[in-house]
Amino acid sequence: MSYYSREELRLLGLAQVGQHVQISKKASIYNPSRITIGSHVRIDDYCVLSAGEGGIAIGDYVHVAVFCSLIGGGRIVLEDFAGLSGRVSIYSSNEDYSGAFLTNPTVPRQFTHVTQEGVIVGRHCIIGAGAVVLPGVVLEEGVAIGALSLVNRSCSAFGIYAGVPARFVRNRSRKLRELGEQLQRETRPPDAQISEQDVPT
Repeated sequence: MSYYSREELRLLGLAQVGQHVQISKKASIYNPSRITIGSHVRIDDYCVLSAGEGGIAIGDYVHVAVFCSLIGGGRIVLEDFAGLSGRVSIYSSNEDYSGAFLTNPTVPRQFTHVTQEGVIVGRHCIIGAGAVVLPGVVLEEGVAIGALSLVNRSCSAFGIYAGVPARFVRNRSRKLRELGEQLQRETRPPDAQISEQDVPT
């Protein structure tokens, strides 16, 4: 996989980009000035990040696997340690399918009725391959979504959800929270660590 260099990332025009960020040159980035990316992030081949008015915010230690899509006018947030498996689609906009309006982006806005609602994928969430997350959904910390699921409502912390539509299956271990905190402590830059000699006497 061929990734952008640090200088090439700067030239993309992202609003913010942290350290150790790998973005495939085969990924498509639209409206980069509305996208913030933390540190230790990897975005793989053929992903589409299309930021609307709300923008896209990606935290630290986030992986977005091949063929994922983050699209819509509402804000999309992927918090620290979130992971998207291949072909996950997250939408923060929705067309009106009732027949009372026209649909698709080639139609002038006055003939459509597009609604926008933000999506939040919380810390330590994992979304299985091919799952679809619809506008307005909040996945609380530690949620796991099964492959090929349709998530049309918010999910409670550390729950495992699967199906069409996704339903609660069982609870998930919270051990990963401790592991994440340990990793962040161990990888904190030396200048961010406070030693005894830094404390004024």
